Amino acid sequence: MSATRNGEDDGLSQAQYASLAAFRYCLRRFQAFSEGEAARAGLPSQQHQALLTLAGHAGSRPATVGLLAEQLLIAPHTAAELVARMVDGGLLTKARGVEDRRRTELSLTPRASALLHDLTAAHLRELRDLGPALVGALGAALTGAAEKPTQSPPTTRA
Repeated sequence: MSATRNGEDDGLSQAQYASLAAFRYCLRRFQAFSEGEAARAGLPSQQHQALLTLAGHAGSRPATVGLLAEQLLIAPHTAAELVARMVDGGLLTKARGVEDRRRTELSLTPRASALLHDLTAAHLRELRDLGPALVGALGAALTGAAEKPTQSPPTTRA
């Protein structure tokens, strides 16, 4: 059905393209929902993701700018700028590391924790609605089967 750059058949079927497209569609739907909810809460999407990263950090060492850079797939200087905006916005506090004074450790403020709580609850509700379609599309993509949903994914709440 398709060919590689050198003209040889790569063995990919139309069903595999369709299942991957369905999976990516579900991901985009969730991303659009997430961005909309963050905006309604007054947060840029990247700040919401940063709060979620920090709240969910389970490492043995406190969260740092470097952790944010790694988890958000951004450059360290970009993460530092993001942290500065979030500190200015009353979402994060910074403190020198106890064990290593060169490290700057990050913590959520009570305001950030409350915002994140509400956003996370909304996201979990959305995942309960969208989850079956997402799981079905992922399963179809992994097995190479055509996605034949029993129902279409729910529409994103406006």
